[in-house]
Amino acid sequence: MVAGGATTKKAGLVVVLVAACALPFFLSGFRVFQFTQVYIYAIALLGLNMLTGYNGQFSLGHGAFYAIGAYTTAIMIDKWNIGYGWTIPIAGVICLVVGFLFGWPALRLEGLYLALATLSLALATPQILKYFEHWTGGSQGIVLSKPKAPLGLPLSEDQWLYFLTLAILITLFVVAANLLSGRTGRAIVAIRDNHIAAETMGINSALYKTTVFGISAAYTGVAGALSAVAIAFVAPDSFSAFLSITLLTGIVIGGLATISGAIFGAMFIQFVPNWALDISKAAPWAIFGIFLIVFMYVMPRGIAGSLRLLWIRMTRPAVVNRQAEGDVSPRSTPHST
Repeated sequence: MVAGGATTKKAGLVVVLVAACALPFFLSGFRVFQFTQVYIYAIALLGLNMLTGYNGQFSLGHGAFYAIGAYTTAIMIDKWNIGYGWTIPIAGVICLVVGFLFGWPALRLEGLYLALATLSLALATPQILKYFEHWTGGSQGIVLSKPKAPLGLPLSEDQWLYFLTLAILITLFVVAANLLSGRTGRAIVAIRDNHIAAETMGINSALYKTTVFGISAAYTGVAGALSAVAIAFVAPDSFSAFLSITLLTGIVIGGLATISGAIFGAMFIQFVPNWALDISKAAPWAIFGIFLIVFMYVMPRGIAGSLRLLWIRMTRPAVVNRQAEGDVSPRSTPHST
């Protein structure tokens, strides 16, 4: 039964990947760009979910790391003419260091106090970017050019960026899945559930917390770097505190402490505001708020958690029937207690 469930899951992943690879050949350039943004947001949401959902640290400042990643890429391309492919991992490494350094003093803070400290980072970052006008372009920002597909591939600029983002997304999702399913992941969750008990068991809470903060910032920085390349423009006002709140909304809607929830949350924050604007141009955020309330009421565990619960309820009768047919029900076992 377990092997069958694993096979079904793998088959589902293959179908999803095939559909994702075929998608840009059937959609307009604008829709391809939108799905590229979905994947970019998914990377940032996965990073934030590792910090908040799995480790229990609340952050309202990840928009700052998104901005650092975006400006790292933009400055390196604009000022030093470095290839965009090199700037993306460099942006991730820089955000990893910044996140680790910020996370170390933040260890003294928990819950709402940590959220307020990170919110101050999100509020300060746009103003700091405007101050260093020579590097960041000030309020005007930096304009870039979208890269063309390499090696003469018959892809448009948007299609190439779509596949590049998809490849990076898959790679980072695999890394996160392996990290969270191993010893490190168990330690991270143990700290979230009861940090005193975790420390009693020999887990270095301070090291794990700062490391997770750095990895989370690195994921968000990579997302910001990809955003700069995909949009071909960065400006300080694009990285306001509202971006950090939007990312937090995404992980709650997608499902806390779930990997697949990053995709669902990214689709929500990318498409629902547009639908709200189509419904009411006078009060789009009121419509967005209604959507948000409905989702939280109908799916309190997030989209991924609710879908998992629905799948269990749908498959449970089949499992019971198979157990009855094979006479392997716990109640029929002679030695059951």
